[in-house]
Amino acid sequence: MKKRLRSHLLSSIPNKELEKIYNSYDIIGDIAIIRLTENSKKYRKIIADGIMETHKNVKTVLAQTSPVCGDFRLRKLDFIAGEEKTETIHKEFGCILSVDVRKCYFSPRLLQERVRIADHVRKGEIVLNMFAGVGSFSVIIAKRSQARKIYSIDINPAAFRFMQKNAMANKVDGKIVPLLGDARKIIEERLNNTVDRVLMALPQKALEYLPYALLALKRKGGWIHCYLFEHAKKDEDPIQNAKREVKKNLEDQGVAFKFDFARVVRTTGPRWYQVVLDIRTFFEDETEK
Repeated sequence: MKKRLRSHLLSSIPNKELEKIYNSYDIIGDIAIIRLTENSKKYRKIIADGIMETHKNVKTVLAQTSPVCGDFRLRKLDFIAGEEKTETIHKEFGCILSVDVRKCYFSPRLLQERVRIADHVRKGEIVLNMFAGVGSFSVIIAKRSQARKIYSIDINPAAFRFMQKNAMANKVDGKIVPLLGDARKIIEERLNNTVDRVLMALPQKALEYLPYALLALKRKGGWIHCYLFEHAKKDEDPIQNAKREVKKNLEDQGVAFKFDFARVVRTTGPRWYQVVLDIRTFFEDETEK
């Protein structure tokens, strides 16, 4: 929890109770999303008011009351304080992203990854964003790189509409091709051997959809940015665990590859981590250039 907010709450919540409150929250545009423990629920309004007083840009505070789940990656959100709304405009690196946090998945915690991936895209590349959501990765890639085209797929109709809106608002609708549906079906029907780079920012389905990422790549191969959730015991490395899983999957499919980069993006729970692997694949006896 930010020191300024903790100091503010100490005047209303005993320190012993304050220690039991989740120490992080997301700010998306002018909406803050917090999680509440059983002990902290009785202080929900005090916490919400404290956030709005220490973050003057925050106009609404919502509580997340369920995990992110389902094909649309949604979570249940309860209104606590401020303006009763769920739609907002989030700004990142000169881009504006409209989102309804109740109807669409969006994580502000991936902003550094969005820029990192965008800065890897080379001039003239065709990129596939398999789980694009409201188009946050796609818009930043389009704005910061000289990609020729970015196919952006999502199965959620609400996210798809915001993706279209965001592409137009950022004046990159000429580069971004929004596609509504399941990435597997769209790749099989439209994007077979088409792209230079694939982004897979949905850890829950990364291994399941990896064969389709390979199918979308051009015959000479290309890049895959694969995100996974990994558990690691005290003496284990989550990056090595992720590499073992992906290595087995790719070797089973007879793909030549190498891991070019890997890192822990963030911690998601006790001994749980979100990991990204940048994978360079080679087909048809191609050698790295």
